[in-house]
Amino acid sequence: MPFQKVATIFKDIDRQATKERNSNGGVESYSFRVWVVLFTATISLLVIHYMKHRSQFDQTIRALESLFGIDGHIWSHAIRSSHFTELYGYIWWAGWHYMFFLLIPILVVKYLFKEKLSAYGWQSGELLSHKWIYISTMLFFVLFLSWFSFHNREFAHYYPFYHHAYRSWFDLITWEILYLLQFVALEFFFRGFILQGLRVPFGSMAIAVMMLPYMMLHLPKLWAEATGAIFFGIYLGVLALRSRSIWGGVAIHASVALTLDISALLQNHGLPTIWFPSFGS
Repeated sequence: MPFQKVATIFKDIDRQATKERNSNGGVESYSFRVWVVLFTATISLLVIHYMKHRSQFDQTIRALESLFGIDGHIWSHAIRSSHFTELYGYIWWAGWHYMFFLLIPILVVKYLFKEKLSAYGWQSGELLSHKWIYISTMLFFVLFLSWFSFHNREFAHYYPFYHHAYRSWFDLITWEILYLLQFVALEFFFRGFILQGLRVPFGSMAIAVMMLPYMMLHLPKLWAEATGAIFFGIYLGVLALRSRSIWGGVAIHASVALTLDISALLQNHGLPTIWFPSFGS
């Protein structure tokens, strides 16, 4: 989008936010909401950062064994010796994202703010009015990332996160379901809960507030991806505020994720050739 058009969009967002603020008692009346949104976001990011790792999963299994009096670490040995042990770790990883990026914010919106989820982007909104923007964005990323990943071996070795995705269609499909549902949670958290929750008190500056933790979430990833997250976060923020919907962002994220995973598989192991892995006797 040209700079002048972006500036106009930001002014429209600020104008609408000012109108809503003034009709609801001014900015002071939103102090509680701002504190709750930012505090919930902070705790959610903190918990996910420390709890999502495989080491925490293993420690939790051992703690449950002690709690239920399981001798010989039978559960731990069974999980470690399973052919799906890595997948179990990613189920754990995804579960924490579903809980703190989606479930907890939903509970805050419905039972603390007593508002409808549609006000936080859980709706189609004006998505159809902006469909060509989303479609062209998805096509651009699919084509660009397909080309880029085939010329950058670093990406090919980094994706998919689940190293056995090539083993069977069961592995690949199960992984992609876990992975793509995580983007629903991520988009609701950043472009719904944080962005829409701060839109009225902060106006277009809510995009800047959302952008910072969104970029930091990408710091463990490749530097190019973390840098791109700054501009990608702003872009998706603008589109989310314009469309009042998170689903366009979900579609873009899903197309990007699938493109990187499939491109990496094609370069390394190829796509699966069997429906379910065979481990022999």
